Amino acid sequence: MSRTIRIRKGADIRLKGRASQEVAQAVRSSVYAVQPPHFHGVTPKVTAKPGDRVEAGSPLFHDKYNERVQYLSPVSGFVKEVVRGAKRRVLAIEISADDADAFRSFNKVTPSSASREEVLAAVLEGGMFPFIEQRPFAVPADPKDTPRSIHVSGFSSAPLAPETSVVMAGRMEEFQAGIDALGKLAGPGGVHLGVRSGDSTFNSVTGCEISTFDGPHPAGNVGVQIHAIAPINRGEVVWTMHMEDVANLGRLLLTGEYKPDRIIAAAGSEHPAPQHFAVRLGAQVATVLAGFKGSADVRVVSGDPLTGEQVDVTGYIGDQHHQVTVLPEGNKPKFLLTTGWLGLGLDKFSLSRAFPTWLLPKSKEFTMDTCNNGEERAFVVSGQYDAVFPFDIYPEQLIKSIIVNDIDAMEKLGIYEVAPEDFALCEYACTSKIQSQRIVREGLDMLQKELG
Repeated sequence: MSRTIRIRKGADIRLKGRASQEVAQAVRSSVYAVQPPHFHGVTPKVTAKPGDRVEAGSPLFHDKYNERVQYLSPVSGFVKEVVRGAKRRVLAIEISADDADAFRSFNKVTPSSASREEVLAAVLEGGMFPFIEQRPFAVPADPKDTPRSIHVSGFSSAPLAPETSVVMAGRMEEFQAGIDALGKLAGPGGVHLGVRSGDSTFNSVTGCEISTFDGPHPAGNVGVQIHAIAPINRGEVVWTMHMEDVANLGRLLLTGEYKPDRIIAAAGSEHPAPQHFAVRLGAQVATVLAGFKGSADVRVVSGDPLTGEQVDVTGYIGDQHHQVTVLPEGNKPKFLLTTGWLGLGLDKFSLSRAFPTWLLPKSKEFTMDTCNNGEERAFVVSGQYDAVFPFDIYPEQLIKSIIVNDIDAMEKLGIYEVAPEDFALCEYACTSKIQSQRIVREGLDMLQKELG
């Protein structure tokens, strides 16, 4: 039986440039890349060498400390290059793609009738395990664990996020198979699916507990949903998975093919034609930019505007990203009496009602650039975080405990329940310009290392 949970704290940032409902097939990239840094905490042991022939589903690398977790090639072709950065850190493994893919075959599995061991083995061999994330710490899951429960968010509430109905169109059989597989992997808490109020996309799904969420961003964050359903206690492990990866998992088990497809929302006020694109994992960003060649006045973000990362048009869509956002670069001076801080702000969005635009209809959308409109300053408890942070946690005190490395305070203040993305709105609202997401990431890493 579904229950409705109302998220009252948060905010919807209404940006111009939402992707249309149309889905176009993106031009096939000549080169694809799998980027190990997007799987936080993984130390890659590269097994594919430049010049090697690979199929879609061939291993490229595995976790040095967990050889069972394989990272596979999304396409067939030849390994072009292993891109390394400082201290020979592996940044990407590039594959020169064939015109059409040749797939490595995996054993087909019927999740509803298979044992947990059979499902786990198929998920590991078929390369889908890296897309399962563990809470606490927001790192790739460990196959040796049996999670208390597994949580899947059936929507994204981030600015300009892809539409669930578009992303999941025609994929419900695969999604159901993925849910059945997760049901075999989950512990006593089972599988939980969070859906948006009024969305009927998942009405036919069985084998999981469905909860309906109503409210502003970050209602779609899986961490918010876990906190509302069953908060994480010390010593507990919970797994999460993106809804599109659940469908890809189901397809792997039903067809025996590793085919990590994405429906990417290419959006933003500077995108020439905002719409959804069907792409393969690791595609070049240019394939979803509708001919845009780049400009010093425009920033391309792989991911959503709050949590994504800046990329060049010749770069690649992030392995964990499901949208590409094109925004104005905040690199132009603003005259203080018109567009600056003394201006009326008739075209500016504000969470604090600093501008009269809060009186406008909620349908009003805004063009916002990437300017911080200030610099880092003294970090004081102002209550700004509380207004957009729907956890029963003191966010500013938690951030301060991380800054001073007070592990006892971090634990008491609820660090086990949060991930960096949960602080994205706090970072946006912060007049002190504190990089909350980075601080939370560092705190989680330090705590994980301390606990061994």
